[in-house]
Amino acid sequence: MRGTDFAELTAFAAVAQQGNFARAASALRISPSTLSLTIRKLEQRLGVQLLNRTTRSVSVTEVGARLLARLAPAVAELEAAVDETRATRDSPAGTVRVQVPWPAFYTILEPLLGRFHQAHPAVVLDLTLEDASVNIVQGGFDVCIRLGELLEQDLVAVALGGSIRQVAVASPAYVAEHGLPQTPEDLLRHRCINWRWPGNAGLYKWEFMRDGVWFSVAVNGPLIVSHRDVALRAALQGVGIAYWNELLVRRHVGAGRLLTMLEEFSPDFPGWHLVYVRQRHLPAPVRAFVAFMRRNVPRPS
Repeated sequence: MRGTDFAELTAFAAVAQQGNFARAASALRISPSTLSLTIRKLEQRLGVQLLNRTTRSVSVTEVGARLLARLAPAVAELEAAVDETRATRDSPAGTVRVQVPWPAFYTILEPLLGRFHQAHPAVVLDLTLEDASVNIVQGGFDVCIRLGELLEQDLVAVALGGSIRQVAVASPAYVAEHGLPQTPEDLLRHRCINWRWPGNAGLYKWEFMRDGVWFSVAVNGPLIVSHRDVALRAALQGVGIAYWNELLVRRHVGAGRLLTMLEEFSPDFPGWHLVYVRQRHLPAPVRAFVAFMRRNVPRPS
């Protein structure tokens, strides 16, 4: 690939992702007129229209969307390689403030803490573990980990670990006494362990899918918790049915301490993403952390 080819494709990806020529030009550190000319040259060379332009908006054409789907992962990998090189060059040192929900900490970040410290001993990770969705800027965080359904368009998002799902579980003793629910609606006649999502006044409604449509069930039961790890421990003691990340109940299911139910109503959904504010020059320790996570957490195929 010639250098001009790479520059044109990078320019197209920036405009498609930003949805705006001015913002994309600022990110690429070129003028909007130069960027517009670059895109026109790319379209002429390929013989197709990649972008629909009006005086107020920019959108991706169908063929442009297909190109972006193939191009974006490659550009992200190249950016990660450059970030990693720069992080090594700058000998990153300092503090990275990270907000991470408990399930993401258990399944993604906790196993990597030792390796990150070995790779970057001068970087201090200041971890805030909470399930509430926070404003990254107002909270003073450099990086957050969030579910795909909670992403904001003005943040850079890097997928971590692929899709996830939640499953309903209960102890064999509970099932022996109360039976298995056959549909999500049957949960209304069972003893369920409720979870209050931090930052929200109401209780979390359990989410399921039927015939491709998501719906929720407001369950009832003898226990309400603010940390779902407590719900899991209570389920192990036969208190009721818990609803939790499949990865975090797998060892208990494998050992026969918990039984799963309603799995046909519990499909995968977009998993965890590393998010941070888009800026021209990320601080060296933040670049190092982002590059490390990109390199060490399996990305969706």
